[in-house]
Amino acid sequence: MTTLRQRKGSKGKEPSPAAELQSQQHNCCSEHHPEKILHGDWSWGAIIWTSVGWSVSVGLGLLCCIYVATLHENDLWFSNIKEVEREISFRTECGLYYSYYKQMLHAPSIQEGLKEMIHDNLTESKRTINLLQRMNIYQEVFLSVLYRLLPIQSYLEPVYFYIYTVFSLQAVYVIALYLTAWLLSGSWLAGALTGVWYILNRVDTTRVEFTISLRENWSLPFLALQVAAITCYLRPQLTTLQQKVMVWLMYVTTFCFCLTWQFNQFILLVQALVIYTLDCGDFLTTTQVTTLYLVQVSSLLSVWFLQFCNSMILGSLVLSFIVAALFIRHCQPGVKTGSLVVRLGKVLLHSALVLLLTVTINYLAKKALQLQSDEHIFKFIKSKFALGSTRDFDASLYLCEEAFGLLPLDTLERLAGTLLLYPYVLTLLLLCGMLVAAALQNLSRPNRGSTEEKKGAREGQVAAFRPDVAYNLLHTLFYGLLAFSTMRMKYIWTGHMCAVAAYGVCGTELWTVLLSALRCNTKLLLRLVRYVVPVVMIGFLYYKFWPKLMEELSELREFYDPDTVELMTWISTKTPKQAVFAGSMQLLAGIKLCTGRVLTNHPHYEDKDLRERTRQVYQVYARRSPEEVYDILKAIGADYVVLENSICYERRHRRGCRLRDLLDLANGHIMDGPGEDDPDLVPATHPRFCDAIKTDAAAYNALFTRTFQNKTFHVYRLKKKRKKNTKGSSEPSVTQ
Repeated sequence: MTTLRQRKGSKGKEPSPAAELQSQQHNCCSEHHPEKILHGDWSWGAIIWTSVGWSVSVGLGLLCCIYVATLHENDLWFSNIKEVEREISFRTECGLYYSYYKQMLHAPSIQEGLKEMIHDNLTESKRTINLLQRMNIYQEVFLSVLYRLLPIQSYLEPVYFYIYTVFSLQAVYVIALYLTAWLLSGSWLAGALTGVWYILNRVDTTRVEFTISLRENWSLPFLALQVAAITCYLRPQLTTLQQKVMVWLMYVTTFCFCLTWQFNQFILLVQALVIYTLDCGDFLTTTQVTTLYLVQVSSLLSVWFLQFCNSMILGSLVLSFIVAALFIRHCQPGVKTGSLVVRLGKVLLHSALVLLLTVTINYLAKKALQLQSDEHIFKFIKSKFALGSTRDFDASLYLCEEAFGLLPLDTLERLAGTLLLYPYVLTLLLLCGMLVAAALQNLSRPNRGSTEEKKGAREGQVAAFRPDVAYNLLHTLFYGLLAFSTMRMKYIWTGHMCAVAAYGVCGTELWTVLLSALRCNTKLLLRLVRYVVPVVMIGFLYYKFWPKLMEELSELREFYDPDTVELMTWISTKTPKQAVFAGSMQLLAGIKLCTGRVLTNHPHYEDKDLRERTRQVYQVYARRSPEEVYDILKAIGADYVVLENSICYERRHRRGCRLRDLLDLANGHIMDGPGEDDPDLVPATHPRFCDAIKTDAAAYNALFTRTFQNKTFHVYRLKKKRKKNTKGSSEPSVTQ
């Protein structure tokens, strides 16, 4: 598609496919949108049709909520297991976050609970930290306060109030995606198809049923609401009042998204790049671009204030980028002037200046703030793309996890199995071609002088390629690239992917091209296929997958982890309440939740000192002498250390990615097992601590006492050193 303007002197000719597409896009835009009534259409048909659309959205949202809640119950038999088993089911960092909800509920009052959060000395031994500053746990605080205030304690347990809230957010997520598809296509059938696809592709769209407390499960529904608000804001029919309402909705949803996830800055950076690209292609007005940028900035600064001036936010790349983009734009007002070649050159120069200024501002900000909290993320990125050392312990921890690898190809096979991938790819290819053509047309447009001419140019551009469609296209492209590079990020992409594919099925663009190619493009036929095809697809998906869903919901399992239950019970009953425990990050999160004991380290990794402490604690799985390990643990105040056989004798990862291998590499030692080693690595002078301590050799028994063991865990208490009685003593004297 090269042009969407009607050619002069073509009165007697049939309208071109591009002109037809432009007209049908306009008809689609005003057909059955959810905001149609706001524009004064109070006909019974509009009211009934819109009401049906909203009802279907709520129904699909509730269906998704009930679906994931039932899966969670059936997988664990959550309603029938003990409280300690319920808490153990909050694995890894999920247990850490939920522990703060539990801590707030057990506090004598809300004020005392908040005081404990701000001056916490249980999460990291020998340190007092502000949890509200360090972590994104305002949602746990809010829920605990809400549970205290509401008259529901007598019939709803705290844990159910928590998990039902998270599952309810899945309903919000589906409704937000539904609205986005409805706004784009003009038909709520697109929203219905979006909801169905989201539910059927649950494996790839969400993992909420087994990672309830993860920050992304709180934040992504708000991101989806923000995208729906942006889509509505970029629609040309809105009045000034409606635009102001949308701006406030964008701010509130962006603020909630940022408040609930520590990685908000990286997600917003991708979104800022989307806005910048649309600005360079002249798809948005200056007011729209500035407004979108300022919404991001104001949201981040609001969170910065609530998180007690968290320096990680001020030193974020997204803030540096937005400041650079606005400043360079102000200094170069004539970027969009001249011929096509001149404009392209100016855009490239403009982008280079923005990039340079972004790096400069970010570097100076981090130096001024002495910020090192997020350096492990940049190390990971450098190592992932072979731009830095691969021996860095923190970067290797991420690189060796499957979730941080490339997107597996079987993901695409599953998406194709539900008919999601095919319309998505076709829609993407068609819209990308249209976007490039529209961008070239925009950049080729001659300069206009008067305000009226500029306004007319803008209206012509909107008709050529709608800015709301352009935003959603680049949104799915950019986050799709992010998902392909890092599998864990696919959950940001796949939900929006459902909305884009549904828009392709129910919108006009794809069908206009296909029907024009078949020489049968009429308004009646176009409307017919836009309604019949999604209904047929939903019917086919129901026929194919409903029995599988019912079979999945009929599978009943039960939580079973007797070794961990035994460990938690022993710690709760046999150790002092102020005892300090060292061990793996994942296990210690569960120990804090189940027993309330003090930790040496934990899974919330956004702190340099904590990362260094974790690396030191993990020396229990390296080849180190008992004296070295003892001194390390004593220095951080540990009373007990928990060793896990699953880590000490790990076989899940390949050689070079086992935790003990990462430690050996960081320590300059040759790794276990057959295989090649770097020439600079040397054999260790000591056996592996986690294995050697079980031999009860004198050197280990002099410093550690085994206090608990089962098939999975071994717990050792650190003895207290006594002063040496003789100068010639070769071993430290200890007391029991």
